[in-house]
Amino acid sequence: MKAIPVIAIFDVGKTNKKLFLFDENYKIVFERSARFTETMDEDGDPCENLESLRLSVFDSLREVFRNPAFEIKSINFATYGASFVYLDENGNPLAPLYNYLKAYPEELKEQFYNTYGGKEEFSNRTASPVLGSLNSGMQLYRIKYEKPELFNRIKYALHLPQYLSYLISGETYSDLTSIGCHTNLWDFTKNTYHEWVKKEGIFEKLAPIVPSNSVMPAAFPGNNYAVGAGFHDSSAALVPYLVNFHEPFILLSTGTWCISFNPFNSSPLTAEELENDCLCYLQYEGKPVKASRLFSGYEHEQQVKRIAAHFGTDIITYRAVPYDVRIIEELQLKAQTDITSFGERDLTDFATDIIAYHQLVLDLVNQQYIATNRVLKGTQVKRIFVDGGFSKNSIFMNLLAVVFPELEVFAAFMAQATAVGAALAIHKSWNTKPLPNDIIELKYYSVVQHQN
Repeated sequence: MKAIPVIAIFDVGKTNKKLFLFDENYKIVFERSARFTETMDEDGDPCENLESLRLSVFDSLREVFRNPAFEIKSINFATYGASFVYLDENGNPLAPLYNYLKAYPEELKEQFYNTYGGKEEFSNRTASPVLGSLNSGMQLYRIKYEKPELFNRIKYALHLPQYLSYLISGETYSDLTSIGCHTNLWDFTKNTYHEWVKKEGIFEKLAPIVPSNSVMPAAFPGNNYAVGAGFHDSSAALVPYLVNFHEPFILLSTGTWCISFNPFNSSPLTAEELENDCLCYLQYEGKPVKASRLFSGYEHEQQVKRIAAHFGTDIITYRAVPYDVRIIEELQLKAQTDITSFGERDLTDFATDIIAYHQLVLDLVNQQYIATNRVLKGTQVKRIFVDGGFSKNSIFMNLLAVVFPELEVFAAFMAQATAVGAALAIHKSWNTKPLPNDIIELKYYSVVQHQN
């Protein structure tokens, strides 16, 4: 049996850490998943267990290298963003991988924004809403002022995808998809680092930037596979769509957060957009992508628990509720109140749990309409692709088609979009076949269906 040429992709989320092997047709031929117990930083806040993650990468690779069925041609990484690993001059981590949800000191935040032009002007230039630790550059600023000895010992601060790449390649690099994502580091008006990065002595602690599709040789002698520079997961998930579709589109990526990406909108963010959680990402080709975020997946999960508790049902009931146009019409005929969030609604107002559930999804879609419109207006977009959890929710998809009658609305199904994106970005380094054009399966939702 001849070994199958494959690419290995590490897809590292906050909860699940996965390794996939893809063959040249982008089919998954091997999968391994791990979960680690979080550890604590010095303040007692939860954080990623960096050592477990490092060992897991090497263990997984050893396993697949020993398997004669596969020949690994390349390795790449896609991980969650806003997280730095701080390396000393020997390349060893100096500090915990601080959690991006860690509370940020208010005084330090005020000091920073007062020094650099105020929140509104600064946020506008860096396309980063004020998010505390979630602006990863602020983590370095904090170390400088709270832990100067640690700051002085840092040789390089690598975003998590680039740290994992460094483990295999031995090379330290920065990548635009990590830098250009609400980090406070990048000045989108000048297309370079913001001036504060140099003034505060941060610049020399950031590794040189390489294109997102670059590959390096592996650090281990005798191996001939290539290593990608690593990807911020949100940007990786966009790659398959950019490769497959050239007419302007919006990708609505749904999970805990529902993010509307518009790669065809590079207009500067307005103060109103920033206040409403819009931001810009840099996609893998270095172009800005305007995006808006809603915490809808989380909200859906919480409210489904509330419905199930009230009606004495099981939350599993709501995994595949069919769309009932009559229920929606009746809900829309009812006297309208100022309530826009389902959490404020009184469940005794609903005769059944299914009616309540339709109202929940209706409220979420109405909020989604506002959020998506923030990045849609003024562009030539004709299609919305929805991937992730809500793409399988027929009520959500049908209602989205209703609120955007002028657009073509598609549910997009692709196994492991983030991992596929990280593989596609370095396609030439491992794959002898042309780029695939059939890896995304689409299901069209039209308003016509509602007029039966």
